[in-house]
Amino acid sequence: MEQRHLGRTGLRVTRLGLGTLNWARDTDEQEAADQLKAFWEAGGSLVDTADIYADGGAEYLLGRLTEELVPREDLVIATKAGSVLESDRRIDGSRRHLLAALDASLERLGTDYVDLWQLHAFDPHTPLEETLQALDLAVTSGRARYVGLANFSGWQLARAGTWQLAAPGVRNRLASAQMEYSLLQRGIEREVLPAALDLGIGLLPSSPLGRGVLTGKYRHGTPADSRGASEHLAAFVAPYLDETASRVVEAVTTAADGLAVTPLQVALSWVRDRPGVTAPILGARTAQQLRAALSVETLSLPDEICQALDDVSAPVHHYPDHDWSTL
Repeated sequence: MEQRHLGRTGLRVTRLGLGTLNWARDTDEQEAADQLKAFWEAGGSLVDTADIYADGGAEYLLGRLTEELVPREDLVIATKAGSVLESDRRIDGSRRHLLAALDASLERLGTDYVDLWQLHAFDPHTPLEETLQALDLAVTSGRARYVGLANFSGWQLARAGTWQLAAPGVRNRLASAQMEYSLLQRGIEREVLPAALDLGIGLLPSSPLGRGVLTGKYRHGTPADSRGASEHLAAFVAPYLDETASRVVEAVTTAADGLAVTPLQVALSWVRDRPGVTAPILGARTAQQLRAALSVETLSLPDEICQALDDVSAPVHHYPDHDWSTL
């Protein structure tokens, strides 16, 4: 599998990543093992998890599998911290919480370090400087090799990235920004993507298949074994089952028919090759689904197909997102 540099750093990762959101919940240990083995055998290296996935169960399962199935040195392990399940708050970006969470992640993963440690979201109640200091401490202590952010808005990403660059050699450059990005969700193109490109931060798109909708599986209803029919994920899929999304899905299906490939391959290839993207994160539920996604490695969309998909999925941008002189 082809590799790319993660942002403006020396870290190289495969241009598709394996996500573990479903592990230890919808995906059991045997299925997770099959996924990891299939990913590794395809040449994949980047594996993404988080301390909150299955309340730590995904990290624990990944740790067991890297000990028993796949060599740790063959993987680029990325995890996240900052999300909490408390009644009065959802995000804790304090230095106290983050560093304790990192130690707990390392214990569950059974490793002395993670290759990439990311803040799960922006905490408006903690000074950003304190939060970013935790990232620097993680690197200087050897517990993380690189650091990044997730789910930050454009101004938040720009402020954090600029702060880190303001003291070279003291603060560590942000390597990544993990954001939802697909033909059904192009909101990051307004401000997050331009900021990331300017700051040299690599994008790791989550939900690159529009929460599964871009595979076309929901065109004629909701399959009983799909996320859309799942008690805890139905609300996650629902926003992309409207008429606007349907038009995009039909365009993807038409393109797939013309190229003799699947809608999944078209949608994934489109986001994988967007400017600034390093590696979409694949959140497959089964090894069979993962293998179908990995088959996109040999596909590059023709320019005219890309343009047609750009047009049908184009977000509405107005002032000040566009040059005022063109409005």
